[in-house]
Amino acid sequence: MSKLKNESDKVAGKTKEGLGEATGNDKMALKGKLQNATGKAKEKLEEAKDKVAEKTNDFINKHEKKDDDEK
Repeated sequence: MSKLKNESDKVAGKTKEGLGEATGNDKMALKGKLQNATGKAKEKLEEAKDKVAEKTNDFINKHEKKDDDEK
């Protein structure tokens, strides 16, 4: 997922939620809350994925350097 799509989901969700609450449309408000929560969850997943990739790269680089030093 792209960060832009996640942010778009959060903004659209907040907009729908506010519009739903303002017009008394509970279904729209709920859909907005869900869309906002989906955007936030995807964002957290993306952050976790990035951290795992970073740690994996650090580990690989450390061991490649160690192997090079032993040669």
